[in-house]
Amino acid sequence: MKTKIPLWINILQGLLILIMLSQVYLFFIDHEAVLASGITLQTVSDYNLAYEFGARTLTMAMVSIIIMISQDVKLFLIMFLMNVLREGFETIIDPLFPLLNAPVSPTMDFIMHIIIVGIELLAFITLYTLYKSSKKSVADHTH
Repeated sequence: MKTKIPLWINILQGLLILIMLSQVYLFFIDHEAVLASGITLQTVSDYNLAYEFGARTLTMAMVSIIIMISQDVKLFLIMFLMNVLREGFETIIDPLFPLLNAPVSPTMDFIMHIIIVGIELLAFITLYTLYKSSKKSVADHTH
């Protein structure tokens, strides 16, 4: 029996994928926006970091798209663990080292990240509950 992933979790993940893809665009193509944020792209090492960030973000986005297509609750759990960890680290990093063109203050950035991580944690807990109940349902039907 396939567990149905709630619509709100799919919408949330879709938005996160769009954010990741916009970051990929910036780091692969729109270097002017990267420069405006205060990140320098002057040396081979700078470009190495930018392109590696873009490549890793593209990888996360592509894997997330495949997971969304699968609608497999176990894969969604892994994806949301990745989301919580990524955003959790950004909750600390972004306010401590704000970009020059950051749209909000470091304090507001911190508050926004806390809210985002909270929503992602709620999604993770919801998915974990769905996974456990689906395993219990399968176990009940096999006995």
